[in-house]
Amino acid sequence: MTDVRYAPRPLTAQSSLPGLCPVEAALSQLSQAGAETRGAVFTRREVVEFILDMVGYTVDRPLFEKSLLDPSFGTGDFLFVVIERLLEAWRRQDDRCSAIDLADCIRAVELHRSTFETTREAVVHRLIEAGIDQATANALAGEWLVHGDFLLSELPPEFSFVVGNPPYVRQELVPDPLVTEYRARYTTVYDRADLYIPFIERSVGQLSADGKVGIICADRWTKNRYGGPLRKLLSEQFHLDVFVDMVDTPAFQSEVIAYPAIFVIGREKTGPTRVARRPEISRKTLESLARQLVNQKKRPSIGPITEVHDFADGAKPWILEASDQIRLVRRLEHTFPSLEEAGCKVGIGVATGADQAFIGRFDDLDVEDDRKLPLATTRDILSGEVQWRGLGVVNPFADEGGLVDLASYPRLKRYLELRREEIAKRHVARKAPANWFRTIDRIYPALVETPKLLIPDIKGEAHVVYEEGRLYPHHNLYFITSMDWDLRALRAVLLSGIAKLFVAAYSTRMRGGYLRFQAQYLRRIRLPLWSAIPHEMAAALVEASQSGDTSACNHVVFDMYNLTDRERNVVYNDNSECHLIGE
Repeated sequence: MTDVRYAPRPLTAQSSLPGLCPVEAALSQLSQAGAETRGAVFTRREVVEFILDMVGYTVDRPLFEKSLLDPSFGTGDFLFVVIERLLEAWRRQDDRCSAIDLADCIRAVELHRSTFETTREAVVHRLIEAGIDQATANALAGEWLVHGDFLLSELPPEFSFVVGNPPYVRQELVPDPLVTEYRARYTTVYDRADLYIPFIERSVGQLSADGKVGIICADRWTKNRYGGPLRKLLSEQFHLDVFVDMVDTPAFQSEVIAYPAIFVIGREKTGPTRVARRPEISRKTLESLARQLVNQKKRPSIGPITEVHDFADGAKPWILEASDQIRLVRRLEHTFPSLEEAGCKVGIGVATGADQAFIGRFDDLDVEDDRKLPLATTRDILSGEVQWRGLGVVNPFADEGGLVDLASYPRLKRYLELRREEIAKRHVARKAPANWFRTIDRIYPALVETPKLLIPDIKGEAHVVYEEGRLYPHHNLYFITSMDWDLRALRAVLLSGIAKLFVAAYSTRMRGGYLRFQAQYLRRIRLPLWSAIPHEMAAALVEASQSGDTSACNHVVFDMYNLTDRERNVVYNDNSECHLIGE
């Protein structure tokens, strides 16, 4: 783990702003940014209280002897509740220390200048209202509040508690000099990691031996690519005590497009992880839930709470489902090869970057006959069967590779030139102006004549449709081809609960309980070799597929995987809680 418990090194690089290095200039810019740019999302008080209860920041403990860190205090959602609890615990002691002795109990960081000033004034005002004199209130606010970037600020080395709501900022919105600086300091700034990822790294790095982190943030990192280094760090050095899925709950003060969860993390490496999903946001419910989630001496009696063990394995995605589901997934992974190892290929259709230019009625596309292909879109397969609506896509690629010579295709050249303004403004065209007329993805005409399964990425019940080999898939469609498996039989597997089990294990849930049915999750499905399937079972798979009956598919597929009665119940119980959608 990168040691983040040090003072930021001097920032000496050159800047376009006089007197400022690039990092300082970027920080100056962000310190004045609007709420959306800096990822400000505000947490409801009931949720704040819930998190503080779970980490043990409660008034019955000597909080005046503890230290707490809020990495991004904003308008004070966590900070003001923390101050209330600290003062209450301080007043309860028999031999009360002086108020100024509370100076080391809180550190709270905020980058946005006006928010920092406004909240600081409010802190002083509340301390005075609580009976603390003006001078002491100012002194406490001066010690507690830090104006700066949490990821770069000098802070005390250890805290008993780290709580808060880190900013929801995509990496591409962060100025390049800051991203470079973050990458130099934090091992978890990987791929396109959002800003909350290094916030978590530094937060756990600041914990005392018995300290707890309690944060609410997006749950994407538990399964996706950029979360790998953070998962590895936590699996090796820390322990996830509690995970609470907060998707579809009113956890924030305003409606936000986010998929949040609460994580309680400690340094100890033993014990199960307790999991709860989508609790009612009420003080009474959350108080009761918190007690059961943290009481390790007593198994939880609330139905929605489950316990999981051994889900963290290096950088691998976390499967935080019930232990029975984890065991079944692991058994199938140990017993069978992956979908692609079994001879299947997963892909996604063509993205053009300018569909209005490249896609139109097939018969109306005024290009040479070999420069257009019939196109399958999601609307063509909504019924569960292919019903082609007559669209086509222009193909600028030569069969042998590379783009065609437009001089050899006068109709194609004229067609593209008429639409040049729209086509050339795409990023892919600006990056390589000589190839301005290419589609984002290369087109392989042979795919048209290849039988395939098509899986749309639309919200609702998942469709898996057999396409006999007449159409090219659009980018909203995933496709599966195979030289080994009978695709009609494979369709039965993908319609079954086994496919949903794997997608549910490796996909993050979206609003409404839906799952992301992406290529990366399809590749996780385990599948026997086609040569190992008895003839009678192969025929039964095809028959179940052609019927489209999910129950029939489940019956034969479960037999194919040799599931026990208990394992069949695990699949049924898991599938009752989710729907499937695409990317």
